[in-house]
Amino acid sequence: MTSTEDTSSPTSGEASGAEGDPYVPGHGDTAYGVDLYDLDLTYKAAGNHLSGRAHLTLTTLLDTPAIVLDLHALKVSRVDVTGAVLRRWTHRGSRLTLRFDDVVAAGTVLTVAVSYAGTPRTVPGPDGRAGWEELTDGVIVAAQPHGAPSWFPCNDRAADKARYRISVTTDAAYTVVANGPLRAQRKAGRRTQWVHVMDAPMAPYLATVQIGRYETTALEGGTVPVRVVHPPRLRTIVAQAFSDQMRMMEVFEELFGPYPFEDYTVVVTDDALEIPLESQAVSTFGANHCTRSWESQRLIAHELAHQWFGNAVTAAQWSDIWLHEGFACYAEWLWAEAAGVATVDELAEQHHARLAAAPQDLVIGAPGPKDMFDDRVYKRGALTLHAVRSEMGDTAFFGVLRDWVARHAGGTVTTAQFEALCDRAAGRRLGGLFDAWLRADALPPIPASSA
Repeated sequence: MTSTEDTSSPTSGEASGAEGDPYVPGHGDTAYGVDLYDLDLTYKAAGNHLSGRAHLTLTTLLDTPAIVLDLHALKVSRVDVTGAVLRRWTHRGSRLTLRFDDVVAAGTVLTVAVSYAGTPRTVPGPDGRAGWEELTDGVIVAAQPHGAPSWFPCNDRAADKARYRISVTTDAAYTVVANGPLRAQRKAGRRTQWVHVMDAPMAPYLATVQIGRYETTALEGGTVPVRVVHPPRLRTIVAQAFSDQMRMMEVFEELFGPYPFEDYTVVVTDDALEIPLESQAVSTFGANHCTRSWESQRLIAHELAHQWFGNAVTAAQWSDIWLHEGFACYAEWLWAEAAGVATVDELAEQHHARLAAAPQDLVIGAPGPKDMFDDRVYKRGALTLHAVRSEMGDTAFFGVLRDWVARHAGGTVTTAQFEALCDRAAGRRLGGLFDAWLRADALPPIPASSA
């Protein structure tokens, strides 16, 4: 059923959706889960104009008279629903509320189609702004943790993973990169349509579109296709900077298990970026990251490691962000040892000393929304893993990492689940260790050598 926008005030007592994660207030609705996002987008670089038609296949998880989608700054022109009778819809702020004629029973499959257009803008949040951003000549989407609504209507909570088809039609001079393999590339007059498909379940914040005047370099020798998409002028320095990418992939597959997606794409923008960007099966770097320095190489390792820890296996709540960042930081240290830069023990000692000199006022198992990307979460999270490794030994520890990915790829997890897995592998409870590292503010002593 099609409904026009209702501009009246909501009726008292009507549900407007049950919000999700408290770290990103005003986002997400726990009344339903999305199974598929089918996005047909047209982008005009001149004027930064985006228009789209999004088809969402979803299933209600609760009996509910309404559901809420997240969509920021863009104007909705039409909403269609099949599977229930839509009474009306309202779009206020960044919340698109769909109200039904009657309560929709839990387990009902709905198809929701939303037509929208406008100038995409980043979404504000407790930790800053995120989402669709213009480059000097092109676009990046840096959506972690709350920027997905800047470019498509979604249920913006990390725990709600879905499959995606992303079609973007834009000027023929540009290359489009999105999540998953490129399934189609078609000329459409002076434009080109690019269709990417991500069949592995993906959280909304990990969905991305990267648009620029790029060429593609394939990297040989991996278990899955790996490519670097970059401006032609950066061809030489990109080749140098990413010369260890395939060896890095090999090392991580040995330590963490098979790479969890069909392909891996690195995008290098013509612009400098403050930090690299994490997306599912895609990592984005600025031209400034294309060096052989350890600072650049550790970031390349960090973003690759997120494909296992953060993307395939995703924390259900942002309070457990250490399950992403601590793991990816520890992967940097593992790569440093494999590459002959430094041992894990040396890096653990170095970063423990720095943490000891920093304020002891952050509990990394629950850092709060303003501090969830604090560097102490990364480094102390990595030291937590180092402590677990020291406690149980290499064989059990790396077995846990591989088992963690194998059990939970495509799903969402909690710290409690990781602790339980470690307890089983160690044959004893490690609650005291996790309490000290994750749930106390005082920094524990440096873990014993991993050797």
